[in-house]
Amino acid sequence: MRCVIARFPFDLTKSGVLETMKGIKPEQVTGESVIIGRRTYPIKQVGQVITRQDRRDFSAGEVLRAMSRLGFTCRGALPIAAPTRVLSPFQQASAMLGAPATV
Repeated sequence: MRCVIARFPFDLTKSGVLETMKGIKPEQVTGESVIIGRRTYPIKQVGQVITRQDRRDFSAGEVLRAMSRLGFTCRGALPIAAPTRVLSPFQQASAMLGAPATV
């Protein structure tokens, strides 16, 4: 499959990507990722290995699109948990009694 990553054309195949990533240790995933074989790789690491370009030269979206079109399972960034609201002891007691907490 022909795809353009960082303004350069690449002819990628699923078997070629599998072969290229063989023996590459996955880094810790903090954002978008792709499952290649039985391993989960950060999308920027995969892009760097298959294109031999610096990670700053391409976007994660370009590599994500290419890997999806080749049939690999891709995952978006993990959602960030919303901070939980901490109740003061007064608010907690009021909530347990069923009365509105006014300060």
